[in-house]
Amino acid sequence: MEEKMSVENIEEVKMLEAQITRLQAEVELLKLQQQDNHKDMTMHFTDKCKDALSYMCGKRQKGGKEEVLSKLKEEVEELEEDLQRQSQINGISLNSCTIKTLQSSDNQLVQELCVSGHCSELVFQVEFQLSEVKEGQRSERTISSLNVVMDASDLQNFSSFLSEVEESKDLLLFFRTLRAYSDRCDDRCRSFQHFQDKYPSVVSLPGGSRSEVMTLNHPELPGCVLLVNWSVEVSREGGVAPKIDLLTKIPETALQMFPSQAVGGAAEAFQSLLRILGPEAAIESMIRAVSLSQET
Repeated sequence: MEEKMSVENIEEVKMLEAQITRLQAEVELLKLQQQDNHKDMTMHFTDKCKDALSYMCGKRQKGGKEEVLSKLKEEVEELEEDLQRQSQINGISLNSCTIKTLQSSDNQLVQELCVSGHCSELVFQVEFQLSEVKEGQRSERTISSLNVVMDASDLQNFSSFLSEVEESKDLLLFFRTLRAYSDRCDDRCRSFQHFQDKYPSVVSLPGGSRSEVMTLNHPELPGCVLLVNWSVEVSREGGVAPKIDLLTKIPETALQMFPSQAVGGAAEAFQSLLRILGPEAAIESMIRAVSLSQET
């Protein structure tokens, strides 16, 4: 009976150790993202975990295996809380993390990491090598062989940026830009949904609230549509900025009733409103214009 309990305890310890290793890797990755924010996100591991791991390595410690299991469980809970706290700060959630040690010595450690997760609706997978070189009391970490995989629908805006970030191996830049891009997409989604709820007879979202296009329709002018195209552009250097255009879709018969300058001038007028009022106010001005023409 005691041998069976001993085997079960050893298996549970191994499982907890594996979980600690995975959580430590995820925490280290999140800590790298926060280095530029001048915030101390360093993990301070307790002596309880060190004592427990030392026990498993064969060093003499007081207490039995139940005490070791209790210490390991406490450490796992602390790591999970820290990971959750950092995920809330970063806006990035990690789903999985696998680690493979390529080289290990007294002065150098080289590991291959594969991390997958999401930032809002954007799914990503990052593969890279992390090298740590120790010189006395100091250590230096460097990233190499960076490879980023994202959903195909996001590559249109990210392709040139991903090429640049993989070449520069700037993992921090990738996560900062991913967060900024995700925030701008969320802003657009909230605005589109707000306008559709407020003006349901005029506004429609053919591709849903997360798409780039919102259409304005006048019920008494079938075929005449104004399209608001709101994209989020990402430069090779990681700059994120919205790009909003007003497009017109008018049948040939309707074009004959209006001067060409009046139709083409709508886009220019909208750009002027954008510069003066900003995105939301400019779009609402166009919606109100369509709504008023509907009422008259």
